[in-house]
Amino acid sequence: MGIMSKNKTSEKSGPSQRQLRVGELVRRTLSEVLTRGDLHDPDIARMMITVGEVRVSPDLRVATAYVLPLGGGDRQVALEALRRNTFELRHLVVHGMSIKFAPELRFEIDETYDRIEKTQAMFSDVRVRQDLDD
Repeated sequence: MGIMSKNKTSEKSGPSQRQLRVGELVRRTLSEVLTRGDLHDPDIARMMITVGEVRVSPDLRVATAYVLPLGGGDRQVALEALRRNTFELRHLVVHGMSIKFAPELRFEIDETYDRIEKTQAMFSDVRVRQDLDD
């Protein structure tokens, strides 16, 4: 069994502080770009898109943004529009940041809100509440 260096993280330990900082910086900058309307795409212009989280790979070369259109509708349209404009978004995001190189941007739908709704529905079920009360 080898010794892990300080710069390496195992899957169990989660993201490094640097990954978290870069991810938050990308999230905040991407949110600002989308809010200001810097991107000239009619599909994106007609909707508000929330950037819930950005996860960055350990080598900081890939940033996956978890997004959701306000209200949850038109998810696929939003995802396709963001993916279609990845190159321009990457340029706009990096322009607003102070990092050495631009991470590749990837987009996925943020499922967090769906999981919260399902959990709330589960807890409101009479049988579940009865089990919790016992």
